[in-house]
Amino acid sequence: MNSSFSFDILKRPRRNRRNAAIRSLLTETHLSPSQLVFPVFVKDGTSPSEDIASLPGIKRYNRADLLKECKTLLKLGVSALALFPVVDPALKDANGKESRNPDNLLNSISREIKQRFPEMVLIADVALDPYTTHGHDGILDANGDVANDPTVEALMSMATLQAEAGIDYVAPSDMMDGRIGAIRRALDAKDFSHTGIIAYSAKFASAFYGPFRDAIGSQRPPGSYLDKKTYQLNPPNPREAIRDALLDEEEGADSLMVKPAGLYLDIIAKLREKTNLPISAYQISGEYAQIHATAQRGWLNLEAARDESLIAIKRAGADFILTYFAKSYAESYSR
Repeated sequence: MNSSFSFDILKRPRRNRRNAAIRSLLTETHLSPSQLVFPVFVKDGTSPSEDIASLPGIKRYNRADLLKECKTLLKLGVSALALFPVVDPALKDANGKESRNPDNLLNSISREIKQRFPEMVLIADVALDPYTTHGHDGILDANGDVANDPTVEALMSMATLQAEAGIDYVAPSDMMDGRIGAIRRALDAKDFSHTGIIAYSAKFASAFYGPFRDAIGSQRPPGSYLDKKTYQLNPPNPREAIRDALLDEEEGADSLMVKPAGLYLDIIAKLREKTNLPISAYQISGEYAQIHATAQRGWLNLEAARDESLIAIKRAGADFILTYFAKSYAESYSR
């Protein structure tokens, strides 16, 4: 074939992809470490921090190590943490009473972090599952279902105590009806009008939460299943998800979250069209573990898959992303 031959093509999109400098110049979607939130698990006591087998590269930190990690993350440009406590089983009960202890693990470590690193943005989970013996996100009724209004009452107390501890954003992940408005009123009544609410607005009853539940100790024994379908969203229902999210906006949320992220890019995109609030998305434990497991088999490049998965979430419309890849992405970004 004659190599000098060419068609009479006026519009050649490949011109905009010709080399790395041009591709960089024309990149439409950008992601920096400052747009990532690192979810961290913290345990009490002085025993060494421990690796989480189902979340490669992620640890259950003791207090001292978490403070060291804060310093490292800030140097890398990651300035936001989502805190999840690993609660001593001896402190758990059916009603999650320890969640309303002003000096519980989450509140006390929040004070320590804010004292040492006031510039670190702290986001606290507001849900009872780390504190309950049954692993559900609320208080159970006589039929074994989560009772909405008693749970919301507990969450109001929990959120105000977190605000007192210096938390910047409380993040209700329970999916109870009316909890955003109730928490907003409770915070304002205690003069915490500056404390924000990141609402887990479109949180689906996903099969991909297993490694997280293992990390905080709410996982059921093998062969059993923790069914949260009466309060978490039904995966086939996008309209229901948007309705829930917009209700949270009406009730005073400062950011609306979609969880999981990569599995629900369509929900992020649909919600982006409906709201001007910041949208957050949580790349959950199962999504993270899935990429790692496939890379460990040599079936994909870990860093390339990591970056592609994150940019897809950003491209769909998320303003910031909660991801266990936050630290490793920031380390690559700074190179």
